[in-house]
Amino acid sequence: MLKKNLLVIALLSLVCCTTKKKNNETVQQPVKSIEDQRQAPAYPLVAHDPYFSIWSFTDQINQSPTKHWTGTNQSLIGMVKVDGETYRVLGDDAPSYKTIIPTGTENAYSAKITEENPGENWQKNNFNDTSWKSAPAPYGDGDMANTKWTSDHIWYRRTFSLKSTDLGEIFLKLRHDDDVEVYINGIEVYTCKCWNDGYEYYTIPQEAIKSLKATGNVLAVHVKNNVGGQALDAGIVEKIKDEVEAKVAIQKSLNLSATQTSYVLECGGVDVNLTFTSPLLMDNLDVFSRPVSYISLKTKSNDGNEHKVQVYFGASSTLAANEPSQLMQASTGNTSEVAYVKTGTVQQPVLEKKGDNLRIDWGHLYVAAPKSANVTQNVSSVTHAKIDFMQGKKSDFVKEGKELMLSTVFPEETVKDSKDHVVLLGYDDEYSIEYFHDKLRPWWNKDGKNSIDNELDKAATSYKEIMAKCNAFDKNLHEQAVASGGEDYAKLCEIGYRQSIAAHKLVESPKGEILFLSKENFSNGCINTVDVTYPSAPLYLTYNPDLLKGMLTGIFYYSESGKYNKPFAAHDIGTYPKANGHVYGEPMPVEESGNMIILTAAIAKAEGNADYAKKHWETLTIWANYLADKGFDPGNQLCTDDFAGHLARNANLSVKAIVAIGSYGYLAKQLGKDDIAKKYTDMAKSMAKKWMELADAGNHYALTFNDMNTWSQKYNLVWDKVMQFDLFPKEVYKKEIDFYLTKQNKYGLPLDSRADYTKSDWILWTATLSNDKNTFEELANPVYTYAAETKDRVPMSDWYFTSNGNQRGFQARSVVGGYFIKLLDDKWNN
Repeated sequence: MLKKNLLVIALLSLVCCTTKKKNNETVQQPVKSIEDQRQAPAYPLVAHDPYFSIWSFTDQINQSPTKHWTGTNQSLIGMVKVDGETYRVLGDDAPSYKTIIPTGTENAYSAKITEENPGENWQKNNFNDTSWKSAPAPYGDGDMANTKWTSDHIWYRRTFSLKSTDLGEIFLKLRHDDDVEVYINGIEVYTCKCWNDGYEYYTIPQEAIKSLKATGNVLAVHVKNNVGGQALDAGIVEKIKDEVEAKVAIQKSLNLSATQTSYVLECGGVDVNLTFTSPLLMDNLDVFSRPVSYISLKTKSNDGNEHKVQVYFGASSTLAANEPSQLMQASTGNTSEVAYVKTGTVQQPVLEKKGDNLRIDWGHLYVAAPKSANVTQNVSSVTHAKIDFMQGKKSDFVKEGKELMLSTVFPEETVKDSKDHVVLLGYDDEYSIEYFHDKLRPWWNKDGKNSIDNELDKAATSYKEIMAKCNAFDKNLHEQAVASGGEDYAKLCEIGYRQSIAAHKLVESPKGEILFLSKENFSNGCINTVDVTYPSAPLYLTYNPDLLKGMLTGIFYYSESGKYNKPFAAHDIGTYPKANGHVYGEPMPVEESGNMIILTAAIAKAEGNADYAKKHWETLTIWANYLADKGFDPGNQLCTDDFAGHLARNANLSVKAIVAIGSYGYLAKQLGKDDIAKKYTDMAKSMAKKWMELADAGNHYALTFNDMNTWSQKYNLVWDKVMQFDLFPKEVYKKEIDFYLTKQNKYGLPLDSRADYTKSDWILWTATLSNDKNTFEELANPVYTYAAETKDRVPMSDWYFTSNGNQRGFQARSVVGGYFIKLLDDKWNN
């Protein structure tokens, strides 16, 4: 699903060197350039669900603030003091701001607004706005709006006073959707034919700053709505100056694996091995669902000498806030195994918001360390936290405030051999999902009898055991993926593993069933979208089919409960985290029905039985009959590639219907329904023959049955191969593969003949149709080239341009689980 978004991340390119002492002489040692270290567009650090998801958007872990996958700063800071010198090994200071004029999410205010064109000079201070109405901010059509605005235009005037005009570096804080023009005292401050989906900061020109006075200032804004949502809110902030700086440690290496991201950094005579581990091990749902990540800082002398070392770790309270301006509470606590500091918003609006570009603002963040480590913990401002550590001080504990820093300081010690310092980062969201108006707790506390204290204790006591399991899993996955598709393919699987999982939330339904609900990240925010589940499925079929059941069960329930009475599957069941019924404007009947049937058959293949299909047989039958009637030559409708627009007689969508009918026949056979099995299997084979005639364009098969001058990736064919249905002759695969090899661009195979862009998940599916590893690599490897070279430093995008490697849209989506299709094929068939 297409959702407009505004994210521009700069590519950092640095070359550095390090020093080593040999025979008491300093010798320069080359260190790989950051470009050489690059392994992904962005790196998962803490990855659990769509809200508890922290990333590094640069290759050098200490060159930028860590961020939520949406790009909003969620700062983690790591510092190491070596022989009295402080080095920054993790993160960079996110800018902090003091509110001068609040936005509506910070403090309630009203402004004058009108939706009728006010004519000229509306932005001037002396304009007569007495006919405008006074209304509370923010304005728009979303959940956060205090005043609904649904027309094409809004004009806004806000009069404000200043306590002091002696200001430092000040910025306009603005949310606007869409085109905007902003004035202060009649002077243009910012204008853009664009939109944003959250509060952004914009430099205020000096002319406007000089015009500010103690009273009678006017902030004037006009927003024009073009398409989609509507929003307006504005304020003014002053940037807080940074008083002290630590040295930047030299990064020597970077490694991304399935469950871990690790770095080695040089801090003078000490190396720091910084490792982030989210133990997402699918064979143990208790560990898998535990909302606790490990952050390890191992220190070791790199010159053979002893050094005085002290380690600091800090986490911003913004990890528990949607906006940094939200008021936070903090406190300390202890369990039998760990000491912790925790924070959460004062307001605690549990499950009140829904949408795409949002972060959690209920529940609590926990920063914990084993009691045996004898750490000192505190909560203070960001600036005080840094000064305290660098100068050996301790500020007063701040129980309430904005943009707080939760600090953990390990005792100073003499280090020569390796010494591990472990921090546990956890999140208790208390309630995770609203499921048809029932509030569901997270899986780890599904009955409400568990506690985050227990989970922190389990995580602490099992640290070494879990790390050993993660190391073994990561090694095994890499080796299997290399054997299956080569080194670049293995790297794609490692990029996809945590990203796909963290775009879901694991809960239990009121009936006691697993629900593993996806969020359409930077797509449209839908929850449990079927055509997002479909490409994601190979990862879960490979490692735990129960999780795929958890991706289908909510859709089955929606139909079987009578809440959705169409003869085809629903597209979604709501907007994350509220799964109260579908919200997408237009159904995709062939697409979603085909997806559900195919994936139910794949579960039967993975488990060796059709028990899950048996539970939903009546519904599957309704959908299969719909496809038998409507699926072969689809009408003008959307498919999962809906960003490309409507398409009639879509040959690839027809393939999906044919394979789904074959899947239904396969399930009938597994359930001993031989007559039904024969009927639908024969139907699918007959359709396949007819398809070959209608789509035949000579040296390839067309995009649509009525235009032989087109072509498209027939990625839906992959299930015919993986499930070994043999509905289509192998010659069909070969003809398509041979043609695709003539259409490749530097960064991959375009989706079809209509545009230069592609979907990376579909490329991997298409490549799996090949019969040999070399051809697979020829098609698949350009996707990794994109990952390693794109200028868009965001969690892996699945929609990008194949010629220049630019992101077209989407990021951090679960569909990268589709990269595992080759591994799945080899697991089942080789």
